[in-house]
Amino acid sequence: MIPVAEFKQFTEQQPAFKVLKPWWDVLAEYLTVAMLMIGVFGCTLQVTQDKIICLPSHEPRENLSEAPCQQLLPRGISEPMGDLRELSGLKNNLDLQQYSFINQLCYETALHWYAKYFPYLVVIHTLIFMVCTSFWFKFPGTSSKIEHFISILGKCFDSPWTTRALSEVSGENHKGPAATTAGRATVTVTTTAGPGKAGEGEKEKVLPEPEKVVTEPPAVTLLDKKEGEQAKALFEKVKKFRVHVEEGDILYTMYIRQTVLKVCKFLAILVYNLVYVGKISFLVACRVETSEVTGYASFCCNHTKAHLFSKLAFCYISFVCVYGITCLYTLYWLFHRPLKEYSFRSVREETGMGDIPDVKNDFAFMLHLIDQYDSLYSKRFAVFLSEVSESRLKQLNLNHEWTAEKLRQKLQRNARGRLELALCMLPGLPDTVFELSEVEALRLEAIGDITFPPGLSQLVHLQELSLLHSPARLPFSSQIFLRDRLKVIRIKCEELREVPLWVFGLRGLEELHLEGLFPPELARAATLESLRELKQLKVLSLRSNAGKVPASVTDVAGHLQRLSLHNDGARLLALNSLKKLAALRELELVACGLERIPHAVFSLGALQELDLRDNHLRSIEEILSFQHCRKLLTLRLWHNQIAYVPEHVRKLRGLEQLYLSHNKLETLPTQLGMCSSLRLLDVSHNGLHSLPAELGLLQNLQHLALSYNALEFLPDELFFCRKLRTLLLGYNHLSQLAPQVGALRALSRLELKGNRLEALPEELGNCGGLKKSGLLVEDTLYDGLPAELLAMDT
Repeated sequence: MIPVAEFKQFTEQQPAFKVLKPWWDVLAEYLTVAMLMIGVFGCTLQVTQDKIICLPSHEPRENLSEAPCQQLLPRGISEPMGDLRELSGLKNNLDLQQYSFINQLCYETALHWYAKYFPYLVVIHTLIFMVCTSFWFKFPGTSSKIEHFISILGKCFDSPWTTRALSEVSGENHKGPAATTAGRATVTVTTTAGPGKAGEGEKEKVLPEPEKVVTEPPAVTLLDKKEGEQAKALFEKVKKFRVHVEEGDILYTMYIRQTVLKVCKFLAILVYNLVYVGKISFLVACRVETSEVTGYASFCCNHTKAHLFSKLAFCYISFVCVYGITCLYTLYWLFHRPLKEYSFRSVREETGMGDIPDVKNDFAFMLHLIDQYDSLYSKRFAVFLSEVSESRLKQLNLNHEWTAEKLRQKLQRNARGRLELALCMLPGLPDTVFELSEVEALRLEAIGDITFPPGLSQLVHLQELSLLHSPARLPFSSQIFLRDRLKVIRIKCEELREVPLWVFGLRGLEELHLEGLFPPELARAATLESLRELKQLKVLSLRSNAGKVPASVTDVAGHLQRLSLHNDGARLLALNSLKKLAALRELELVACGLERIPHAVFSLGALQELDLRDNHLRSIEEILSFQHCRKLLTLRLWHNQIAYVPEHVRKLRGLEQLYLSHNKLETLPTQLGMCSSLRLLDVSHNGLHSLPAELGLLQNLQHLALSYNALEFLPDELFFCRKLRTLLLGYNHLSQLAPQVGALRALSRLELKGNRLEALPEELGNCGGLKKSGLLVEDTLYDGLPAELLAMDT
């Protein structure tokens, strides 16, 4: 006897898999269990009690009909008992062994195969049904996805963040009706439906109260740090799982195939069972050639379990019919609805999370199955598909991690003296930032999409904002707040078209610094948003690959004082727009691929500083035209390829600072001594072999940089520059220093590193401003210091 427990493994699945079993699969499981019980019961009877009892027929052979037992069917019931008593006395002259032999022989030859093997067929067919039903739970290509989905689904359902997110939405939805209730006070009590009441959502009970309104919002659980991290990991798992599962439809295809197979199997079983069920009969005629052994060739046999097997067969056929109807309904459900697409429209309307995306393929199919079990699962799972929900979670984790006290510890003064808070590489902007009302400058670098909340209005002292690779959205209310308060803004992004439009509406802005590239197709046009609203803009800095000066710069021509264009080596071709900048005081054209000084520069009558570093200047003959820039004080021509300075430099009598370092100069013109206002001259990192004596005429010179040249001596006239405070002579070929250096009484810093000096003049002690710390003699051949200088050391 086979115990039923042996078949339990065929129907037993992991308890979690039940969520993927709709009602028809559950009904089919119960039907298969019932059919299996019929088969096991029939097999038990077949093995232990099934047999036939045969008696020889005494009819003469010539009178023997085609069915020896047929005459017993009608007459056996209608004839009186007396006739049967007369027949009971017939002698067959057969012993027990002959009867046993006849019984076994007739069982094998005369009994129909359906009557013999019916219970076994029931068991086999039922096992096939079981395999078809659970095959997709076992097949490697589908079971892995199902197990992963069930695992994620359970965690999403039980996550505290799911409850919190839905409770917050519930509170927002209930806030409106509570606020609009007028005329009488109410008490609103909100309860949340449990998992067993899918789709019921939240219920409200409104109770009248005579005097006051007490609104009790939904209970919102507080997430600790561990729960927040777990929810964050769940969001990542759901994203990856969605990408993986939406690529194919193997689950959908496998479910269809196994359902079609069950329908085909059902039709085959139904047909042959209806055809052969009549073969199970109580009387069986048996003809066997056993005359030589028993003396008889015709027997009439009684199948003892035929009546019971017939009833079991009809019962089995009934179960098969019901099973087949469920399979046909399953096919109808599969092909009648678009199961490879799933819409969260109802969830979006109920929860208010409008960004929950629709899904497709296997992901959609599993969600359709989940809805047949409990639609609450899909609702709670959808929370982890919403980017809004994810951003809320990130914000909550950020607020836990970055408290106001921790942020205050990061406050420090920046180069402009403003109290600055700098945050870098955070997943978002903590709300606690807006509790620091003392912040004057906010620097955000490599932070994801930022949406400034209304709490921005708490930063009443904010004047400077830096957004470095941190795209930001600003609500209209916050734009109104910053429009007249913000003075300095820095934007750095991959492309300039990513610069938010609200930047160009800040009327009180004084400095605008933009860094990013124009797309290749727009680089030549270099179109920038209108600057007309920036009525107080004084400083504009643009680091990009522009082909020309943006035309919108002329919108601020009347009040722009400083313009910086850094082109990172891209050639700047059109500079005519510069002519309109009449109020410009400082101009930087850095790494713009310039080979000549632009003529548009000479039209800037108010220009005071010009920086042309990192270009390709070889000749500066146009320097004569700088005489039209009567206010020019600083000229920076460093990091170019200038080979000589023209004699016209003498025209720049008002020039105070001249930077010519990192060029290819070998000599300096004598006319340079006629720049009487020159206070700083930097010609380091060149190839100078000598200096003109006329440099001694520069009586206002305070800083002279001659490092990294090939000077072997200094002209004595150089020491007539009595106001010289800094003299840098490092890494030349000097072998001695003239005693006249003692005449430089104001000298406070002298660099002699990397020369060939063997001695220092004692007259250095006369340099009243020079201390030991201001004298740099490393890498020379001299080790000591003059005693006079040592005596001056404090």
